[in-house]
Amino acid sequence: MDIETIQGFLDHTNPLARHQALQYFEQLKESEDGWKLSINLLSNIDKKQDQVKFFCFQVVLHFVKNKYPYVNSEQQQIVRDFVKHWIQTQSTSCQPDGSLIQNKASQIICMVFLMDFPTRWPTFFDDLLQTLNLGITSTIIYLRILLTINSEIADREISRTQKELETFTFIKDTMRETCITKLVDSWHHILVTYKNVDTEIVCLCLEVIGAYIAWIDISLIANDRFVQVFISFLSIPKLRESTCDCIAQIINKGMDPVAKVKLVESYATVLKQAGVLNFTGSPDDEDFMVKLASLVNTMGTSILNSWTRLHKLKDTAGMTVVANAIHDKIELLLKFLNNDDDEVSQGVIEFAREYLQFLKNKASAGVYTASDSVNVETILFIVINKYKYDPSTDFSCQDPEDAFFLEYRKSLKVLFDNLAMLDLDLVFSRTKGVITQTLNQWRNLPYNDIEVAITFLYLLGEVVPNCQGNPVGNTSDKKTEMNEMLHLLVTSGVSRQGHVAVILQFFETVVRFEKFFNQEPHHIPEILGAFLDERGLRNSDPHVRSRAAYLLSRFVKCLKGHMPNYTGGILKQLQDLLDLQIPVNGVSSSLVSPDDQLYLYETAAILIVSGNFGPGNKQAILKSLLLPVAQKFEMLLQKLPNTSEERQRREIAKCMNHAIAVTSRTSKAFSNQQTMKSNGCVEVYLQALQIFLGALNLPYEQATLQSAVRQYLHRMVVCLESEVLPYFPIAAEQLLKSSDIRSIQEFIPLINQIIMKFKKEVIPFVQEIFMPFVTAIFNSLSVPIDENDQPAQSERQLLQRSYFLFIAAIVTNNITEVIAAQSMQNLERVLLTVIQGAVDYPDPVAQKTCFSILKKMVELWGGDNGMAGFVEFMYNHIVPACFMAPLKETFDLNDAQTILALSESALCLKTVLDKRGAEFVTYLKSRYLPTLNISPEKIEEYCQALASDSKAFKNYLKFFFQNVKT
Repeated sequence: MDIETIQGFLDHTNPLARHQALQYFEQLKESEDGWKLSINLLSNIDKKQDQVKFFCFQVVLHFVKNKYPYVNSEQQQIVRDFVKHWIQTQSTSCQPDGSLIQNKASQIICMVFLMDFPTRWPTFFDDLLQTLNLGITSTIIYLRILLTINSEIADREISRTQKELETFTFIKDTMRETCITKLVDSWHHILVTYKNVDTEIVCLCLEVIGAYIAWIDISLIANDRFVQVFISFLSIPKLRESTCDCIAQIINKGMDPVAKVKLVESYATVLKQAGVLNFTGSPDDEDFMVKLASLVNTMGTSILNSWTRLHKLKDTAGMTVVANAIHDKIELLLKFLNNDDDEVSQGVIEFAREYLQFLKNKASAGVYTASDSVNVETILFIVINKYKYDPSTDFSCQDPEDAFFLEYRKSLKVLFDNLAMLDLDLVFSRTKGVITQTLNQWRNLPYNDIEVAITFLYLLGEVVPNCQGNPVGNTSDKKTEMNEMLHLLVTSGVSRQGHVAVILQFFETVVRFEKFFNQEPHHIPEILGAFLDERGLRNSDPHVRSRAAYLLSRFVKCLKGHMPNYTGGILKQLQDLLDLQIPVNGVSSSLVSPDDQLYLYETAAILIVSGNFGPGNKQAILKSLLLPVAQKFEMLLQKLPNTSEERQRREIAKCMNHAIAVTSRTSKAFSNQQTMKSNGCVEVYLQALQIFLGALNLPYEQATLQSAVRQYLHRMVVCLESEVLPYFPIAAEQLLKSSDIRSIQEFIPLINQIIMKFKKEVIPFVQEIFMPFVTAIFNSLSVPIDENDQPAQSERQLLQRSYFLFIAAIVTNNITEVIAAQSMQNLERVLLTVIQGAVDYPDPVAQKTCFSILKKMVELWGGDNGMAGFVEFMYNHIVPACFMAPLKETFDLNDAQTILALSESALCLKTVLDKRGAEFVTYLKSRYLPTLNISPEKIEEYCQALASDSKAFKNYLKFFFQNVKT
C-alpha cells in the first residue's frame, strides 16, 4: 500500500495531498482486496501512524458496511480474527491507540456483531469478556464496544426501518436470555476493581449501566449489591457526578407506576440515610450539586408522572400512596429550587412545573389544602427572588452566563404563569405587595430589586385575564389595582434611577400597558419625556437607545389619537437624531444606529399623518422631513462614481441604501383610512422615487442599491395607485440589465405584486418586458453550476419557482393577453417550460404551481373558441404531463407537498374533461391510456373515477399511480 499517499488523508493543510489520498481511498474501496491489504497493514503498522490507521479502518469499515454480508465465510472469519487480534494487541501494548482509532474500531466491531450475532458468532460476548483479564486497555475497549452496540440496537431517537427494529429486538431478546447476567457481573467487577485505580474506567462503566438499564431486567441493577457500590461512589469526588447520572437513568426506566414509585422511594431512602440529599457543599462542589439537582428532578418527575398515569386509571389507592411520596419530596424541591446557584435551581424546574400541575389537579378535585397554599407561596417568593440579576452583572457586554440567566428567567416565568393559573388571588396579592413596597422606597434599594419589581408588574399584566380590557369575574378589582400600580410606576420617579436594566424594564412595561394611558392620558408627557431625554434616546448606553427607538414607535402608534398636542415638540427633539451620516472608516458619530433611525422616521411620519394638520400642511411637514434625505441621497449619487476606494464606495452605497429605506419606512404611517392620496402626500414620494431611480444607472454597488430601490417600489405599489405606473418601465429596464440569478429572482415578486394590484392596467408594460424578462431568466438558468454547490443549486431552484409564480400571476390575474400576444415560437417555448416544470423538476412546490398554470390555461383556451392550436397542445403535452409527472421515481406519493401537486394535476384533468367532455374520454380510452400498458378494465375504472367529483378523483389518483408504479 502507498503509505506516503495515505498520510495525506487527514491533512487539511494540504488540499492536493488530501485529494490524492481520497482518490486512493476510493480505489481501495472498490478493489477486491483493498480491505485485506488494510487489515494486513493494521496488523503490522507502527504504533504512531494514526493517519494511516484511520485510513485503513475507514476502508475496512466500508467493506463491513457494504460487502461483508455477501462474501464467503472464510473472508468473514478473516475480519472476526482481525477484531480479536486487534483487541489483544491493544491490551498488551505499552502504547495503545488513541480514542479516535479505538472508536473507529469499536464501530467496525459493532457492525460485525450486528450481522453475525447470534448465528455466525454466538460466542461474541464470551470472547469479549475473556479479554477483560488483559488489563485496563481491554476493559476500556470492552466498555466502548458495549456503548456502540447499545446506541445501534436501543437508541430510540434514531429512526429505524421495520426490518431493523425486528433485528434489534431479536438481538436484545437473545442477549437477555444468554449473556446479560454475565455482562452485569462484569460491570460490578469493573466498578469494584477500578474504583481506586482508574476513575475514568469506572465512569465509563457507569455510563454503560445507565444506557443498558432501559432494556434489561431492572432487578439485575436495582439491588443491594449495586446500591451499596453507588452510595460509596457518591462520596468520591471523581465518581459522584457519573453515579448521579447512572442512578437517574435507573429511575427513568419505563415501568409500572406503582413499581416506579417503590423504586424511587427505595433510592430516596438510601440516599437520605447516606446524607447525600442533605449535601450543601462549597463552590468547588457546584458540578456535583447540579447533578444532584438533576437526580432530584428525575425522582420528583417520575413520581408525578406515576400519579398522572394512576389518575387516568382511576386507581385511588395507588394515587394516595403516590401523593404521600410527592409531599415527602417537596422539601427537597424547595431546597434545590432556592439554591444560590442558578444552574442548580434550573435543574429542578421541571419537577416544580409538574408539581404545580399536580396541585391544579388537586384544586380541580376540591382537595387543595392550606399546606399546598403555603408551598405555592414559598415557590412564588423563590421565583421572584431568583428572577433578580446578580448585583455584579455587567450590562455593557454579554457572556455565556448572561445568556444562561436569560433562559433561566424564561423557565421561572413559566413557573410564575403556572402559579397564577393555580391561585391567582394569592399570586396577585403577594406580587402586588412586592411591587408597591419596592416602588415606594426605590431610592433605598439596589437596582436588581427595583428591576424585578417592575418586571413582575409587567408579568402580572400577562397573567391577569383581560386586566386591561373588559372585566371578567373578580378581575375588575384587579384592573383597578393594576392601574394603581401603574400610576405608582409613572409618578414614583423610578425612571430616573439610572441603571440600564431598570430603565429598559420601565420602557417595556409602560408600552405593554398602553391602554392605561388611553384612560389616563395626562401621564403621556412624562413617558414621552423619558423616551426623548437622557433616560431613553440620549442614554449613554447604545442598547437602551436602540430599544427606546423601537418602543417609542410602538407607544406613539398605539396612542396616536393623543399625540397631536405633542407632535411639534417631539419632531423638534428628534431632529438631530434623524440626520443621515456617512460612517468614517466604518464608525458613525450618530447616537442611534441605522436600524434605530428606521423606527424614528416611522415615528415622525405617524405623528405627521395623525396630526391635526390639513393635507397641504401635512405635505409640507412631511417634505421637510424627507427633503434632507433626498438631498443627501443626490449628493451621494454624485459622489459615488468619483470615489476610487472600494471601502469608501461601499460605505456611500450603504448610506444611499439607508436613505431609501428611511423614506420607504415613513410610508408605513399611511393606511387604508389614512392614504397617501387623502393626505396630499403622493407628490413627495414620487419625487423621491424619481431621485432614487438614478441609483440604478451607477456601475458600482449594484446589488445594494437595486435591493433598496426594489423595496421602495414594493412600498409604493402598496401605498399608491396608477400614479406610480409610469415609473416601472424605467425601473425594469435598469433592474433587468443584471444577469445575476439573485437579482432577477428578487425582481419577480415586484412584478407579481404590480400584476396582482393593477391587473389590466399593466398589460402594455408587462407585454413589453415579457420576453426580455423571460429570456433573462432562461439565460440565468442555463449557466452551468457545480452539482455539489448547494447555495448555487438552491438559488437556481428559487429562480425556477419564481419564474413559474410569474407565469401563474399572469394567468390567474386574467392578463393572458400578455402571453397570447407573443410570437408562436416564443409562446410554445414558454408553454413547454411549464410542461417541463410540471414533469421534469423534482420540486413538488414548482410542480403544483405548473399544474395550476396549465389548469387555468385549459379553462381559458381549452374550449372551441380558445387560442388557435391550443387544443392540440393540450392533448400532446398537458394531458401526458398529468401522467408522466406522477410516474417519475422522484414523485414521492408519501410526501405531503407532492400530494398537493398530484391534487392540482387532478384538477387540471377535471378541467380538460369540463372543456372537452366525451371527446376527452374517448381520447383517453382509445389513444393515450393504452400507450401506458394499462388493462382495459383499469382504463374503464380510471375514466369512471374521472367522471366522479374532484375529491373522489384526487383520492383515486394516488391509489392509481401507486398501483401503476409497483
